[in-house]
Amino acid sequence: MSITASMVSELRKKTGAGMMDCKKALTETGGNIDEAVDFLRKKGLSSAAKKSDRIAAEGAVVAASAGAKGILVEVNAETDFVAKNAEFQNFIQGIASVCLESDVTDVEASKSLKFPGTGRTVAEELTHQIATIGENMSLRRIDRCDAGEGVVVSYIHGAGKIGVLIELKTTSTDSQVGELAKQIAMHVAAASPQYLNRDQVSSEVVDKEKEIMRVKALDSGKPENIVQKIIAGQINKYFGEVCLLEQAFVIDPDQTVGKIVEKLAKELGTSIELSKYVRYQLGEGIEKKEDDFAAEVAAMSK
Repeated sequence: MSITASMVSELRKKTGAGMMDCKKALTETGGNIDEAVDFLRKKGLSSAAKKSDRIAAEGAVVAASAGAKGILVEVNAETDFVAKNAEFQNFIQGIASVCLESDVTDVEASKSLKFPGTGRTVAEELTHQIATIGENMSLRRIDRCDAGEGVVVSYIHGAGKIGVLIELKTTSTDSQVGELAKQIAMHVAAASPQYLNRDQVSSEVVDKEKEIMRVKALDSGKPENIVQKIIAGQINKYFGEVCLLEQAFVIDPDQTVGKIVEKLAKELGTSIELSKYVRYQLGEGIEKKEDDFAAEVAAMSK
């Protein structure tokens, strides 16, 4: 089969490999682009390794849920442009799908899973995508909910910038339970709680907050004998800001999230427990590199 310049160009775009390497790969594989990509994976692995020191803080959060199970996955790339790439989107959806079907709860365990329709593992497919798309990527984190009895609902906001899972444990099959879970997921995306309830807030964090409140009260001239009463009121306000069950519900600010759940349970004559939530914000905690364009130009001109 004759290897054309357009075939070589297409393979170069897919892999980032050199022109002669692409031509050789196409010759060896009879002009089959997909097989040529795999042929070049060894070279692609080398290219991927060179990219591994680049900061990948873009990408997307993706979710998958079915019945009482749900999974949340964050995959990072270097640019927002790649995050919108169809191949990247198919890749992250594939990870979410295979992870949902398995019992994995962490990134390392997920890497050995078979990636759908490729014959490769998740780890191998990640390397393949790095070589094909041409950017460093990272499967950063995975979390899951399994309510047993109940519902798990996922919500993705801002084209993958924020992802949320909500777990409601209940024996009710009423559609209102799922609708409430979706509303709570949207609340979590907007309100960004730090804890589910006050029992999850460590004593160290509570003590630190109380000390800050005590100093502020004393500095404002409040007498020592009423400072403790002030702290008691302010610590409850603090819990109302950071604990999901005590936050004012964004859809009905006169009610807390916990009270909204209790209200539906009473209406349906059953028990409903908001037992877990997971919230991912894309790139949170990753230190992004600040490009100094002027310095780059100066360095290139030397």
